Amino acid sequence: MTSIKLAVLTHTKAKDGSYKIRISIGHKSETHYIVTKYKVSSIAHFVNGQVVNQPDAASINLKLRQLLNDYDERLERIPDAGLYSCRQLRDLLTSMRPHASGTTFCSVAQQVIEELRRDGRRTTADMKVQQMGKFRDFMNGDVLLEMITPRTVADYSRHLKRTGASIAYEGMQMSFMKSVISRAVRDGLVRYDTDPFAYYTAQMPEPRELDIPMADVRRIRDFQTIYKGERKARDLFLLSYYLGGINLIDLLAYDFRDKTVMEYIRTKTKNKKKSNRTVSFSIPPEALPLIARYMNKKTGQLDFGTTGTYDTFKNIVTRDIKRIAKKIGIEDWKRCCYYTARKSFVQHGFELGISLEVLEYCIGQSMKSNRPIFNYLKIMRQHADTAIRTILDELAKESPEPHGPGET
Repeated sequence: MTSIKLAVLTHTKAKDGSYKIRISIGHKSETHYIVTKYKVSSIAHFVNGQVVNQPDAASINLKLRQLLNDYDERLERIPDAGLYSCRQLRDLLTSMRPHASGTTFCSVAQQVIEELRRDGRRTTADMKVQQMGKFRDFMNGDVLLEMITPRTVADYSRHLKRTGASIAYEGMQMSFMKSVISRAVRDGLVRYDTDPFAYYTAQMPEPRELDIPMADVRRIRDFQTIYKGERKARDLFLLSYYLGGINLIDLLAYDFRDKTVMEYIRTKTKNKKKSNRTVSFSIPPEALPLIARYMNKKTGQLDFGTTGTYDTFKNIVTRDIKRIAKKIGIEDWKRCCYYTARKSFVQHGFELGISLEVLEYCIGQSMKSNRPIFNYLKIMRQHADTAIRTILDELAKESPEPHGPGET
């Protein structure tokens, strides 16, 4: 049973002789206090939870009653106060927003997931559903946003480590949790005196080495096959490389009709206000015959004659790229996928001395504004054109013999 009442502590006399009025939290045979801004000039002026014999007594008592009612209401919103120690309960009560709307973590998480589905990012949405469920299971059910504290974040991080989660997996879980909380704060659904992630430091996993040498990109380019699936996978891989490492979802959505310049905003970032950046570059001649081969003249979009969902198509492309990589003798062929073209484009550009800012622009990655040079630099289409041309000219320097059976 938890009790909440007003109290004055005799040993807390201030220098001016006054005593602060406190909210007393009695829980599990312990008592902790929340200091209010109200005070009495003498112990004798506080009797049975009331201020007496002071000119402003009536006004202070009214405000104290409202404050006490507010903390009673906060306590009622906690599903199971018995799970907490007295100190934890006090910290939780002070962190909760007064008269909150009762918005829960999962209700905001579901909004994020629905937006991903509307954007066609079903795989990402499904992953977020699993992440939401993981946190909900840890909390033994949905939880009010204001109940999430730095202790919650620390306990969840320890829980993930105890259950054998990798650094990368923990990072994804915590990143999703943080994004949901940030969205709720931004939308005014919750307010924290101390941000739940104020004391959390994410461990950085080793980057996945998905890039391949330029020589292997040439071998994929020159790979010949009688199988349609492999031809499509090869051409998609090359289009990504030729078009600045463009992601598959953005490539398939683009209208290429009468276009000599490609301009787009990455699907992944178009709903993030701070990340809305249009990528713009001239379509290189290497990409034009591939675009012409697959472009639907009615829609301008690339049509590979497949049915089913985007995720199904992506999985098929990944399978066929791995098959190509294995056939041409790439040692780590299992790690090859469509995304390898993007990673390789960036790596090759960096090795050729192209600045990170220009490469980030080419792939639509948000540039890090905390870099001093960023304050003086404006990346434009001409920089991207020069970067892409530099990489593709290097790719064209050598042309090994075709691999695989002859095309019919």
